[in-house]
Amino acid sequence: MSADLKKSSSNGSEKSLINEEQQAKISEIRRLIGPLPEKLAIYCSDAAIARYLRARNWNVKKATKMLKETLKWRAEYKPEEIRWEEVAHEAETGKIYRSNYIDKHGRTVLVMRPSCQNSKSTKGQIRYLVYCMENAILNLPADQEQMVWLIDFNGFNLSHISLKVTRETAHVLQEHYPERLGVAILYNPPKFFEPFWTVAKPFLEPKTQNKVKFVYTDDPNTKKIMEDLFEMEKLEAAFGGNDDSGFDINKYAERMREEDKRIPAFWTKSEAPPEPMPTSSVDLNSFDSDASDSGKVDGSASHVSDSEGLISDKSVLVTKGSDNGNGSKELLYR
Repeated sequence: MSADLKKSSSNGSEKSLINEEQQAKISEIRRLIGPLPEKLAIYCSDAAIARYLRARNWNVKKATKMLKETLKWRAEYKPEEIRWEEVAHEAETGKIYRSNYIDKHGRTVLVMRPSCQNSKSTKGQIRYLVYCMENAILNLPADQEQMVWLIDFNGFNLSHISLKVTRETAHVLQEHYPERLGVAILYNPPKFFEPFWTVAKPFLEPKTQNKVKFVYTDDPNTKKIMEDLFEMEKLEAAFGGNDDSGFDINKYAERMREEDKRIPAFWTKSEAPPEPMPTSSVDLNSFDSDASDSGKVDGSASHVSDSEGLISDKSVLVTKGSDNGNGSKELLYR
């Protein structure tokens, strides 16, 4: 990785200073992808493209392939159109929710409780996860692009393990939300979880594996991880903090309904393009991988082959997703 990419320990995330060579790669990806409809154009800010490049070690072909897969997925899956009422039944037990506190670096915190799983539908579980990810990203401050996961293993047993859900979760998060995870805290995982972690690790890229931290309440060394990351007065008691208010589904539902109202406004914002955007819908097949690429993009960057059939459209994407002055444009997909 370029020396121009600097890691900042003070804000808990990897920050990048884009040099001319890297900016040229961002522009090249815009050229290869071509014009896009408004929502996808807003998604493809410079910061977002840079995240895909970082995820593929600044390899333009691999990053373009990855981004094209995401654009096709977003056009079909429409994650920005998921609303609370559609996924509320998945949230009833508090198995995943965005906390009302942030870490010391200002990062959004997603709390996960696998023992509270209340659904056997992989499709439903993934859709709720995507909703939570979109909401967490929406609430990131302008100077952050990563979040924290707090995974509470209280009450967790073997019946809560699903390799199918794990594989699908890893695929969606790694392929469509690259460089979004800052750190994942596994809080008091049971001993029998260790063999499962050994099996699950190959689904994760090495960079992601290194972001996973095991924390135990009876270990002062790992407990310090929590004290370094969080204001203990605001942190939930379940994670060693002093807030014992707990999860209230009714209050959370009200909060999410209000936040849903913010989503449409974001997806109608765009800078006025110097050229008219195409009025016809984008051909989703144009985002397909080359025939030489077999199957889906593998979850590991080392297994992703270069795409040889990149779009040859010479037109440049003219609608940028850069900051419009109040930080909102970069806020969702930094």
